[in-house]
Amino acid sequence: MSHEMLAPAAALALWTLIVMLYMVVVRFGAFKTANIDLAKAPPGGRGQDLESILPKPASWPSHNYSHLLEQPTLFYPIVILLALLGASSQTNIMLAWAYVGLRIVHSIWQIKVNTIPVRASIFFISSIVLIVLAVNALRAALA
Repeated sequence: MSHEMLAPAAALALWTLIVMLYMVVVRFGAFKTANIDLAKAPPGGRGQDLESILPKPASWPSHNYSHLLEQPTLFYPIVILLALLGASSQTNIMLAWAYVGLRIVHSIWQIKVNTIPVRASIFFISSIVLIVLAVNALRAALA
């Protein structure tokens, strides 16, 4: 099994945790700016309840964190399958790194700028890369 094939998955997992920490920092900063006392918050509140209270950009890291827990959950098993099936070609490794790079660019764009046409384009390109990786995993499994 090629560990080199697994490095992009580890990198994306680490990036997801970095975005999570950034989300917490941004939220607590927004709470402070808005003079929100969390000790007085009603029980059972959720992050999405903050959408109407905080400025929109304060929610963008949360939106991106959620996105990193959606489509990339397909990326992880695909990369593991490629590694287990001995399909860790340089092409698949480069595609996996391209996917991670695109997801990082998508994160930064969504967190900082968040215009939908660019964000959707980055998402579309990363989706094509993921589809190619999935097809390559299926081909390796059927070989």
